[in-house]
Amino acid sequence: MVRTRFAPSPTGYLHIGGARTALFSWAYARRHGGKFILRIEDTDLERSTAQSTQAILDGMAWLGLDYDEGPFYQMQRLARYHELAEQLLRADKAYHCYASKAELEVMREQQRAAGLKPRYDGRWRDSKQTPPAGVKPVVRLKNPADGHVAFDDLVKGRIVVANSELDDLVLLRADGVPTYNFGVVIDDLDMNISHVIRGDDHVNNTPRQINILKALGAPLPQYAHVPMILGADGERLSKRHGAVSVMQYRDDGYLPEALVNYLARLGWSHGDEEIFSREQLVEWFDLTSINCAPAKFNPEKLSWLNQQYLKTADDARLAKLVTPFLEADGCDTATGPDLLKVVSLLKERVNTTAELADAAVYFFRPLEPAAELKTLHFSSEAKPVIIDLMGKLAAVEWDRHIIHDAIKTAATAHGLKLPKVAMPLRVMVTGEAQTPSIDAILELLGRAETLKRMNSRLADFPA
Repeated sequence: MVRTRFAPSPTGYLHIGGARTALFSWAYARRHGGKFILRIEDTDLERSTAQSTQAILDGMAWLGLDYDEGPFYQMQRLARYHELAEQLLRADKAYHCYASKAELEVMREQQRAAGLKPRYDGRWRDSKQTPPAGVKPVVRLKNPADGHVAFDDLVKGRIVVANSELDDLVLLRADGVPTYNFGVVIDDLDMNISHVIRGDDHVNNTPRQINILKALGAPLPQYAHVPMILGADGERLSKRHGAVSVMQYRDDGYLPEALVNYLARLGWSHGDEEIFSREQLVEWFDLTSINCAPAKFNPEKLSWLNQQYLKTADDARLAKLVTPFLEADGCDTATGPDLLKVVSLLKERVNTTAELADAAVYFFRPLEPAAELKTLHFSSEAKPVIIDLMGKLAAVEWDRHIIHDAIKTAATAHGLKLPKVAMPLRVMVTGEAQTPSIDAILELLGRAETLKRMNSRLADFPA
């Protein structure tokens, strides 16, 4: 059975790169009817926090990346790591190293001075000297001295590394906490992980991990290393490229299905398909279609994709999403027009729910027009038409088509083209120059609110 995992460190939020790795692992497991496991690698005691753990769980829940087992926590499995370290020590495939940090630093400085690659020199590997008193040793793997490590990466192809390039890596630190490479290997082994799908920044760790598994006489999983994500400038994606936390995109008004769709297309494709459902992703996903080249994160493309999802999203759902934005902007949605109808009118004009809320504000509280808009549209020529129109709007049936006819009739009666009336009316009522059709806006605002706003702006017109 296919068993994949996502194993973040709780040292920060769930970022875009981690979310894509989780998505690929989730999609591969779902595609093959397998299991997706969540593991929290919390052995970095100084930087791991409960807040970061919760942020990871929240991010995955928002994206809909449900897991079948877990979350498992490495710090709750220390006894297991010690057990297998002891097994390797008994088999003479690992050893205690008593070298101090100061000794190791001197060793590295000497190697650098000699033009050599800094690496552990194996001084305690077969040492017969008496261990120094009071020093807690680390446990190191006896890495093979010759031969090669070879594996067929499901994305990158055949990778071969000489064992002479690898030193005797630390398995257990002096405090008994496993290193990343040891912990991850034991976890993958115990959890029967069949496919390790992760970022290609881990490629260099893989030969070391394979040697640990071989020393344990354990089966090897298959590895798939996906390319990193770059910013539009070609540099590695970082905070300076904008929001990199998944939950920041939620807070900025993106829909989770749009972000999932976009992340799936970062380095993977199915023909020329740009927009596809979660179900289609599961049906189509395979590792062979992952691009070896780094993917570039394009915020404009994400915004466009989010817009496509907004257009077809359920109005009730969108109304619920925009309400917190509107309330934060001083709007009481309970006293204004039907928010579902407002959302329906505006959703095709915006890229995010945050923009949707911004576009809806004038429905719930009057906005002060900019001075230049008043100068441009509040003319002495338009004032008598507006006064005439107010009389008509006070009497007509409140339907957008009838409202449109009333505006047109008033303009014609005064020898003006429709925009010469519609624009000042729009600015009076909404405070803005760019909105949907003015008759649709007035219909939603209602007669009383429309006339109230028009009347309050008459004084802004020149005599």
